[in-house]
Amino acid sequence: MTMTLSIDQSFDARRPRTQLTLGPVLYNWQPEEWRDFYFRIADEAPLDVVVVGEVVCSKRTPFFEKYIPDVIERLAAGGKQVLLGSLILVSLRRERRQMAELADNTDFLMEANDLSCMSALLGRPHAIGPFVNIYNETTAAYFADRGAQRICLPPELPLASIKTIASALPDIVTEVFAFGRMPLAISARCYHARLHKLSKDNCRFVCEKDPDGLPVRTLDGEAFLAMNGVQTMSHACANLLTDASDLVAAGVGALRLSPQQCDMVAVANLFREVLDGRLEPDEATHRLARIYPDVPFANGFVHGEPGAAYVAGRAFRPDIEKTQ
Repeated sequence: MTMTLSIDQSFDARRPRTQLTLGPVLYNWQPEEWRDFYFRIADEAPLDVVVVGEVVCSKRTPFFEKYIPDVIERLAAGGKQVLLGSLILVSLRRERRQMAELADNTDFLMEANDLSCMSALLGRPHAIGPFVNIYNETTAAYFADRGAQRICLPPELPLASIKTIASALPDIVTEVFAFGRMPLAISARCYHARLHKLSKDNCRFVCEKDPDGLPVRTLDGEAFLAMNGVQTMSHACANLLTDASDLVAAGVGALRLSPQQCDMVAVANLFREVLDGRLEPDEATHRLARIYPDVPFANGFVHGEPGAAYVAGRAFRPDIEKTQ
């Protein structure tokens, strides 16, 4: 993919305001819906950074690839910094070629989600996505020394670990997954294809039937996970609105919103208002529940609890104050 846009996409790692990032669309949306979603995001959403590209299954890419240049141009013209997301799991020769071409692009930063991309990015500015296991400050520093300017941490980290990493690397934008079904695992096998008694090579793209993930229940009928092709996701939706002030105090420079089948412009507005102090987190949470109903919220990981738990309030404020 070659981009020749002349829009200034320079990166300022010291921007004082807490940024909002829109992660890549993880689901198999219809191409025109995918395009129109980003057009509206470009024009209306108070976002600083937007990650574009197929990161889950390379077989989906040809359907919307022709729209990528227009989407990127629209986003950049709307004042958004554009990152090009790599695949989470690179396993085929054609996927390696695709990722090499993506890494060769110099017009936009690449967000690496698989370590196979790192040799091509060595010494060049880039970002690290939440699918790379960075659990401590030493690992984060390793990537920063090799050119990473942004690091989105995995969603399972507790606030204490987030604070340690962010404090150790003040020149890097530390980002936290703050909204959306949480990515938990990736596989070479396709769950959607297997469920429909199809092979992965002849999947008929059945994952498009579940544009917000396929709910998975336990034998007792309890909601448990969500399937997205080769990806395993949480059933609950991450919601860190009530934890936003603690994350900012811990040194987090950006919150990531992951696209779901809801009004993502409204979601971004809520997070922006909370970060700017114009809306109370509890009221924002009530509004968010109306925007994205029927899916439970979760913030357990940040509080050192099971990931599916939801802890109200800001329980970690004393811990942050004690360590500052």
